[in-house]
Amino acid sequence: MTDFALDDPFDRRQALPRPGRLLRQAADSIPPSSLVLLSIVSVQLGAAFAKELFSVLPPSAVVFLRIAAGGLIMAAVARPKLKGLAWRDWAVGVGFGLTLALMNLSYYEALSRLPMGVAVAIEFLGPLGVAVAASRRRLDLAWIGLAGLGVALLAPWGQQASASWWIGIGFALVAGACWAGYILLSAAAGGRFPGTTGLSFAMIVSALVIAPVGVTTGGADLLQPSLLLIGLGVGLLSSVIPYSLELHALRRMPKHVFGILMSLEPAVAAMAGVLVLGEVLHVQQWAAIVCVVAASLGSTRMNGR
Repeated sequence: MTDFALDDPFDRRQALPRPGRLLRQAADSIPPSSLVLLSIVSVQLGAAFAKELFSVLPPSAVVFLRIAAGGLIMAAVARPKLKGLAWRDWAVGVGFGLTLALMNLSYYEALSRLPMGVAVAIEFLGPLGVAVAASRRRLDLAWIGLAGLGVALLAPWGQQASASWWIGIGFALVAGACWAGYILLSAAAGGRFPGTTGLSFAMIVSALVIAPVGVTTGGADLLQPSLLLIGLGVGLLSSVIPYSLELHALRRMPKHVFGILMSLEPAVAAMAGVLVLGEVLHVQQWAAIVCVVAASLGSTRMNGR
């Protein structure tokens, strides 16, 4: 993660190295809404490039490359301080890391079987569920119903779909549940670890958990310089860059506006799948994605008010 995103207090601006000050000043000149949109595009481009690696590496090995690359970079610039942590802090940090590992593994397994837009739309049920659970408005049940309709449209009812498609839907649902847990544990870690060191700690735990599976399935191919370079790029695009942009944007915009912009993620994922991977979606699948995006937008706007 870049310097400007990790030094949270603005009163230490002059203490930053010159490159860090320049990056922070550059970010300050960009509207926060643009930073969020850039973050979404970065995540989905990273996912598209990761999916291209599935032809030479299994999803578990690609997940390991992504998390290991992101974890190493974040640990270098936001090294977590383990001394003096209580056992509850360790429990939250380890749980955060395990959830992060399972979320990424499930999502990549879903990506290997489903188009990007479909996988992200199903996975988006996780954060939508957290938003609705935190609200007491009855209208939010309508948004859940709309999102459920979208997922129902994505299921291949009455079609001769392969078992792989249904397995992909199952993995996407698991990823969504983990995303909900990630949101809750991220908030808990934020109260126990300073700055972004909680996320750094969780990514290190996640890399250690994924390593046995990733190394076993990837084997000697993981040592190819070209694949390592692509894995580094995926880690930057999918983790380091978006986390930096989102943290900086959240300092300058209301959280409900941030949530509204993030609701566009399934649509951006579908566009990335079309433009980068050539994944052509049917009208029914686009309608399903629109339902999920509309449900997320509606829920976020109501909760923001």
